[in-house]
Amino acid sequence: MTMNSRRRLIVGATLAGLSPWTARAQQWPDRPLRFVVPLPPGGSYDYLARALGEPLSKQIGQPVVVENRAGADGRIGIAHLARQPADGYNIGIISVTNVTHPSLFKNIPYDILKDFQPVALVAHAPFVLLVGPALPDVKTARDYVELARRKPGAVTFGSSGVGSPFHIGGEQFKSALGVDMLHVAYKGSGPLATDLLGGQVMSAFAPVGPNLQHIRTGRLRALAALTDERLAVLPDVPTMSEALGLPGLSMISWLGIVAPQGTPAPIVERLNREINAIVRDPQFVRDKLAPQAYEPMTHTPQAMQQLMSRDLEKYAKIIRAAGITAE
Repeated sequence: MTMNSRRRLIVGATLAGLSPWTARAQQWPDRPLRFVVPLPPGGSYDYLARALGEPLSKQIGQPVVVENRAGADGRIGIAHLARQPADGYNIGIISVTNVTHPSLFKNIPYDILKDFQPVALVAHAPFVLLVGPALPDVKTARDYVELARRKPGAVTFGSSGVGSPFHIGGEQFKSALGVDMLHVAYKGSGPLATDLLGGQVMSAFAPVGPNLQHIRTGRLRALAALTDERLAVLPDVPTMSEALGLPGLSMISWLGIVAPQGTPAPIVERLNREINAIVRDPQFVRDKLAPQAYEPMTHTPQAMQQLMSRDLEKYAKIIRAAGITAE
């Protein structure tokens, strides 16, 4: 056999071995994508999935079908996504909440880091320290801290549930300042907002979006942002670093897209490019993100993996230190 013949045989064998995988990636997409939302319609996950699904469908030339699979604070839908074929036709939306679950619940039927392939980050919901009519004389973050120190255990902060980002944000604050405050857990952000506005609970570490109108009308006061930089929608509200000299005291409730582990890399890379292009579009930011006070996020799949790993470790430490357990 000549050298050229041998080379042709090797190249042919290599291409033959790769052809099914390569052909699958090259032909993608040739049918609709299924977009799993692990929470009910109407919430932040569902809103962003539908906001993203329409332009994504136009860009890839196939329908993007949103499928709500609610239950167990998102764990049922995420477990369902983990079981789907890793063929590029199954994606889902997750948030920072999903990387806190392994520290809160036993026997979760998936590994959030090993069973999913990060695809792209979409946005994050910045958090602020809010006070309501129960604390009429608290005008600044320093006033709030001084009250908590003067009356240990008397200042209440509400959350949307045990182990939620609202709760973890408050525990971070307590630990960083060395103050004793009372956590009040609600069943969702709606009842929390009602009681915060009604004065039944004094404060909350909560996302800006659902509370922006109340902040602008003065019914609630934002004392400090749990972010590294001031927020565009609330430019007069200082960061925790500015207000209290606490750099790094942040609560970033990010949302991103994942696929079952093993999804072909070329498909993941294509989805990442398409989603990043949508999120960078000024019209998408203005029409879809800004009204909910979301900040856009665009990163590589590798950067999203690093963020998930970092947050899993970061919040596990806070959860352990605070002794948080969830049912």
